[in-house]
Amino acid sequence: MIRSVLVSLTLIITTSAPVAYARGTGDLGLVIERASGSIQIIETTNNSSLGRVEGLGDLSHASAVYSRDEQYAYIFGRDGGLTKVDIIAQKIVKRTLQAGNSIGGAISQDGSLVAVSNYTPGGVKIFDSGTLELVANIPATYGDEKKTSKVIGLVDAPGKKFVFSLWDANEIWVADVSQPAKPQIEKFKNIGRNPYDALISPDGRYYIAGLFGEDGMALLDLWNLNAGVKRILDNYGKGEQKLPVYKMPHLEGWAMAGTYAFVPAVGRHEVLVIDTQTWTEAGRIKVHGQPIFVMARPDGRNIWVNFAIPNNDTLQVIDTQSLEVIKTMQPGKGVLHMEFEPRGEEVWASVRDKDQLVIYDTETFEELKRLPAEKPSGIFSTTRAHKIGL
Repeated sequence: MIRSVLVSLTLIITTSAPVAYARGTGDLGLVIERASGSIQIIETTNNSSLGRVEGLGDLSHASAVYSRDEQYAYIFGRDGGLTKVDIIAQKIVKRTLQAGNSIGGAISQDGSLVAVSNYTPGGVKIFDSGTLELVANIPATYGDEKKTSKVIGLVDAPGKKFVFSLWDANEIWVADVSQPAKPQIEKFKNIGRNPYDALISPDGRYYIAGLFGEDGMALLDLWNLNAGVKRILDNYGKGEQKLPVYKMPHLEGWAMAGTYAFVPAVGRHEVLVIDTQTWTEAGRIKVHGQPIFVMARPDGRNIWVNFAIPNNDTLQVIDTQSLEVIKTMQPGKGVLHMEFEPRGEEVWASVRDKDQLVIYDTETFEELKRLPAEKPSGIFSTTRAHKIGL
């Protein structure tokens, strides 16, 4: 009888052993620490840092995308490095130097492929997201002499497609990667001189490339490719007294709110208001400096703006109803990027020159917290895993 009871207790104790804690990923994110080649893993429930992953190479111009389960981040480094990081285990899963100089990347609609756009050599390479094995190489060659172009503005699009622009060739390409080993490429030529960056609208319909070599932008309707590329915003880039362009605006930082897009002007202290139903200018808002990122709170109620040097110590908030600046803050020199928490109640800003992350309440604009970080730049939350073009 006693032996039977002891055996039963042993079984209960053995089978009731604690299960390893499995953390959810929905409130996580990462911060690029550009000078040290590291990323910091953050969480937004308690606004804290969870750890750091080092050894990611040159992150002076880096970006990230996420696997659909939000556990893995793919970091695109300026040195051509593509690094897969497990943000739960806080470790590098695999790293490959796939080019000499790269400028960003994207993950396919189904999460199975990761694409990287390259400066040196030009072109796009596509990898299996699980193994990082190369599955396709798309050289960006053009013209009779088969020159190679830098590739910029790479985004994912519905239908398992990638869309990107060729700086030197003045072209936009749409790559259907339904059969990864045999990408089908549709090319749109003479779209305007030197496309320098691009974005895709949140619904995945419109791809818009900014032009460095001339005024205006190029718009491609991905639902109606037969219509070709349309030129829009002919005055974009113009001004009576152009100011020096210290840094080109990031078009992926466009803010879409209602039927308007809020666009950083090139070389001007203005945010342009664009009617997205007609793709015409609907207004201009005077701001503190040359805007770099113009980002909408998730509910579209406010627009947050940061600026190029020498005004990069400032953040401003624009009300999307009145189209007026309603708040100006100065978190410190080197405000490089912002990222809203999933539902938009708080926003994180990187302040490079203070080695800090600053967190604000987006309703009251109160500064809530500062966290240390090593020369922080881009901030990327896991909610991006479920958004087109991010």
